[in-house]
Amino acid sequence: MPKLLLKNVELITDGPAYPKKYVGIQDQKIAYIGITKPDGYEGARVIDGFNKLLVPGFVNAHTHASMTLFRSYADDLQLMEWLQNMIWPAEAGLTPEDCYWGTKLAILEMLKSGTTAFADMYFFMDETARCIEETGIRASIGRCVVSAGCADGGAAKLQEAVQLYKDWHGKAEGRITVMLQPHAPYTCSKAYLKQVVAAAEKLGSEIHMHLSETQQEVKDCVNQQGLTPIAYADSLGILDQGALIAHAVWATPAEIALMARKKARVAHNPQSNLKLASGIAPVTAMLDAGVTVALGTDGASSNNNLDMLEECRLAALLHKGVNRDPLAIPAKTALAMATVNGAKALGYDNLGRLEVGCLADLVLYDMDKPHWHPRNDRVSLLVYAANAMDTDTVIVNGRVVLEKGQSCYIDTEKVYAECEARSRRLMRV
Repeated sequence: MPKLLLKNVELITDGPAYPKKYVGIQDQKIAYIGITKPDGYEGARVIDGFNKLLVPGFVNAHTHASMTLFRSYADDLQLMEWLQNMIWPAEAGLTPEDCYWGTKLAILEMLKSGTTAFADMYFFMDETARCIEETGIRASIGRCVVSAGCADGGAAKLQEAVQLYKDWHGKAEGRITVMLQPHAPYTCSKAYLKQVVAAAEKLGSEIHMHLSETQQEVKDCVNQQGLTPIAYADSLGILDQGALIAHAVWATPAEIALMARKKARVAHNPQSNLKLASGIAPVTAMLDAGVTVALGTDGASSNNNLDMLEECRLAALLHKGVNRDPLAIPAKTALAMATVNGAKALGYDNLGRLEVGCLADLVLYDMDKPHWHPRNDRVSLLVYAANAMDTDTVIVNGRVVLEKGQSCYIDTEKVYAECEARSRRLMRV
């Protein structure tokens, strides 16, 4: 891959001075950061970052990418009514090609708002992997598996998930990783979850699962299993595999201590949780306990967009209000949740930071806008004032995938046309 040199950029990490800097990228990583032009970049592609702020790419730690096809379809409903009466019947009509185009739309939306990596749980994941391979984005993916309603007890779905791991884990220049992804305690029997854990142990896979999303889920789990959802998952060995827990809205203090001890990561989805009236996760308690808390959008049918800047801002504001404490989630903490914590949630220790040796997943935001003035604090401006339309250039794995706000690898009009037609068929509109 050719070398890339950014010049005249301001780095989010530089504090109040913000000197213009050079950033050299080679072999998919940040190779140089400094105020003088580095040697060895003769003939490299040069991007002038004047009036641009360089930020680690956002990581969407929990979503269902091709649910973009259901955007604006089933709004203003509680979770189980939304799932059982609207989403699950519509999903029954999905084809692999639907998920391919729905995922393309999701990736386009994420890149255009500065997201460079995402964790995806859904169906027809070979098509999702193809989209990732073609578009240059990074992702942790998995086939969502359930046993409920399956004549074979979910065996075929689990086999698909295992095969996905074998076929795609580590592929696309390392941009694709795979986790096993059981949906939730209420859709997977105890025996089935034990099979998932056994498969994960054999593969060496981590597990991504919805847990403790609603108060009713907690009540049902206690009634049926005698344990709250996260404690129940741990009793089956799920947290021992390396777990990414989506939501954890109703996590108890004991479960928070458990997640910290087992190094489970949490994907906090504030906008989706609020829209579905699921509740507000105890994020400050998790952070205080040492739990890695990342941010996710959830699917576009329960959000209704995939804009991580919005999630970052909402996370900061929501927890200030809930805790009646303006210091509850400072802008710097919210940004870390959206970047380096998201990277950790996906299993990376060399991503989400502007440091030499880290993977070059980077975003240049255009500060030549009214809401970027005056420039007293760049982190504050990014979290509290910026918007998705400020995304200028996106780099993933050292390759430019979005330039001047336009995708380098996605036919935008084709994606729009395909998704409109497929959504109308699924919705029978």
